[in-house]
Amino acid sequence: MATDSLPLYDGLFSPQTPVAAPPEPPRTHDAALGVLRRTFQTPFAVLDARSGHWIERPEDQPRHDSSTLFELARRVAELGRPEILAYEDPLAVLAVPLVEAGDCVFVATAMFVVRPVLASEDLSGPAEALGLAAETAAAWSVRQIPWSADALLSTAALVVGHSREMGRLRQLEEESQSLSVHLAATYEEISLLYRLTQNLRISESDEELGRVALEWMEGVIPAEGLAIQYLPITAEDESLTHQGRSRSKLLSFGRFPLDNEAFSRLIDFLNIGPATRPTVVNRRTTSQSGWPFAEVRELITVPLVEGENLFGWLAAVNHVDGAEFGTVEASLLSSVGAILGIHSGNIELYRQQSELLAGIVRALTSAIDAKDPYTCGHSDRVARVAVRLAQELGCDAEKLNTIYLSGLLHDIGKIGIDDNVLRKPGSLTSEEYEHIKTHVKIGHRILTDLKKLDTVLPVVLHHHESWDGKGYPDGIPAEQIPLVARIIAVADSFDAMGSDRPYRKGMPDEKIDSIFRAGAGKQWDPAVVEAFFRCREDVRRIMREDQEVQVIPPQ
Repeated sequence: MATDSLPLYDGLFSPQTPVAAPPEPPRTHDAALGVLRRTFQTPFAVLDARSGHWIERPEDQPRHDSSTLFELARRVAELGRPEILAYEDPLAVLAVPLVEAGDCVFVATAMFVVRPVLASEDLSGPAEALGLAAETAAAWSVRQIPWSADALLSTAALVVGHSREMGRLRQLEEESQSLSVHLAATYEEISLLYRLTQNLRISESDEELGRVALEWMEGVIPAEGLAIQYLPITAEDESLTHQGRSRSKLLSFGRFPLDNEAFSRLIDFLNIGPATRPTVVNRRTTSQSGWPFAEVRELITVPLVEGENLFGWLAAVNHVDGAEFGTVEASLLSSVGAILGIHSGNIELYRQQSELLAGIVRALTSAIDAKDPYTCGHSDRVARVAVRLAQELGCDAEKLNTIYLSGLLHDIGKIGIDDNVLRKPGSLTSEEYEHIKTHVKIGHRILTDLKKLDTVLPVVLHHHESWDGKGYPDGIPAEQIPLVARIIAVADSFDAMGSDRPYRKGMPDEKIDSIFRAGAGKQWDPAVVEAFFRCREDVRRIMREDQEVQVIPPQ
């Protein structure tokens, strides 16, 4: 939908003529709305686009011009995707379809700023175009966290996709409950489905849940062998925790007679696709001369799908009693396949969200480098050196991920430091040094509303604390300083001392070693300094590799 100016608002936080309340609708939109509000950290208004009634109107969101808004909301509901309804720099109105229930089509709306707004900025133009009071719009705008229009739409699309998948999962759970009524005599089957749904945790990989499913199905499906083949998923960012598979992988349980390559040939031979219903093959087919898989007598295969995405195949091979597979086994495998497919879809959605976060971190790091081109690459080197130190200290994978992000973002607050002070080639005055020291609190404020970066905040704030308590901003000593901040402090100091600056050459290795030895137990954690000396050849190699490719900008 175009972002041309539209007269959507008749006032901000202002009372309006009451609208007759509609009958209380089903609250099927609550879950999606909750995810939306948590993601954007702002209240959303909700309207029923079909009936033309407001469902919810938070007091701290603008009041809309209903006659225009409902028509636009109907279009958003028809398209089924988020849209920017109005755009008047720096103000944008986002609309997000929630859910359809009977005759109700719910659409959530909220206003955002697309760039930082200064208190002194004149917003009379955009405010007038949107039907807002200029002074009130300005007061509201300066308190908001900026979102770009692209980020609003892409994030809202992820939320919509997530909510739809959650709806599908709830529908599947309802079907499971209904199935228990009709199949009371087959308690093991219902127990299997229930246990799988209870294990749909985003922290658990699809392969982990797949192994659990195969083990649990062994006592329910009368098959000699069971298997799941997961298809490749390519990750765009290799630094992410949730990696995609680069090749297909076969998990098997019991006497499954095919390897990964042979199973792929079987799927190709059957010519089945993601939209295929359960495929059941019995001896009427496998006993014929054209059947190329002699070790397979009976077979059921079902796809692992989520929406239009195919994530793999679930198969049961060879009935334990020599009988034929029928609709009961096929139905159960289909239900298990649906659960596994939804779980794989959720894992993929989480991976995409991780890629979005990685993009945000890369953008922030680029902003630091653009601020001071002479320190270009500093944040990346600090991140990599800190990870190597943390490995030497025995930190786990989750801690290493936090340390890497912390290294990239530890100096983000320098965005708010005066350029003349930041790039000054000589010694700083006491006033300039105090100004430089504020970058840790500025960085903390910049990142404080990014909930995915909560573990990074203490590092941004405390990476200039000293072991003897003489650092800043809080002067906390020793182990009161977060461990990750102590690691970043050593990595940061190493890169600062070893890097060339326009006003001096980097220090030689011997001098850096001497400074670290003298400062251990005073400025730096002695355990981290010891780790540095144990792996100093590795950290120096990181420095050399970067310097070989770094281009120093002209003075």
